[in-house]
Amino acid sequence: MALGWQPALVLGVVSLIGAAMFAWPLLLQPPDEFAHTSDAPFVFVLILPMLLAVVLSEVHRGGLDTKALAMLGVLSAIGAVLRPMGAGTAGIELVFFLLVLAGRVYGPGFGFVLGCTTMASSALLTGGVGPWLPFQMLAAGWVGLGAGLLPCHRLRGRAEIALLAAYGAVAAFAYGFVMNLWFWPFTLGAGTQLSYVVGAPLLENLHRFVLFTLATSAWGWDLGRALTNVVAICLLGPAVLVVLRRSVRRASFGAPVTFSPGTASAVPARAVLASALPASSAVAEPVDDGTGASPLGRAPGDRSPPSA
Repeated sequence: MALGWQPALVLGVVSLIGAAMFAWPLLLQPPDEFAHTSDAPFVFVLILPMLLAVVLSEVHRGGLDTKALAMLGVLSAIGAVLRPMGAGTAGIELVFFLLVLAGRVYGPGFGFVLGCTTMASSALLTGGVGPWLPFQMLAAGWVGLGAGLLPCHRLRGRAEIALLAAYGAVAAFAYGFVMNLWFWPFTLGAGTQLSYVVGAPLLENLHRFVLFTLATSAWGWDLGRALTNVVAICLLGPAVLVVLRRSVRRASFGAPVTFSPGTASAVPARAVLASALPASSAVAEPVDDGTGASPLGRAPGDRSPPSA
């Protein structure tokens, strides 16, 4: 689905602000004893108007209407139920393949909002509300956003499934990479080769962060998440894509109605009626023999029943 300039601008600003929320410790020196537990409520409050801005821009463009908003609620509820099934054990999370498929069908704006609302609703459902929640919402929103921005929108069949499976694997590692960044500068402590160094150059801290990610989550949690996405997309992707695309077509309440000029039929109405009646019910037309007598053996105007 094409992305208009207004939603693209809003999504760009939102993503830039979200990236700054993650990466500001790499660019600025955080205060002593600082942790995200102090700024997470402000991040969450800032995300809400950003989501509203994305939704309003999509509604103004026509990318979101009542049927899409209803589908957003349905998919958010499904994602909230799917997420606790894996519970993140060994990286098995069933919610991300749905974000990829929905973002592919409905577009980047829908995918971003769906990722945020899915994480928020699942956290409320499972009691997983904490300082990590706003960052999870942003990271999951980027997963759906990226799926909507994938090229080759007319691609179908196995080629499309292969594209989505490859993206699902990459997105799984990217999600783990970004989520590590929200806590790494404040929880590891100092004195190790993987620790965040306050005031160090950007490239040095990035090098330490990459080593930290490879040593902790890349080959465990992130790899399990990537494999789950690939398997779920390959097995369930074709059917889910068909259902989502069918819902888009059948729920097109605003589709324009067009009338084409009809052509007059060359077949007389009597012939059409006669052809529609069975042979036993056909009525013979009276024939005038020129004598003035009634074809039924009665005089004209005689309404008495005919003699046997």
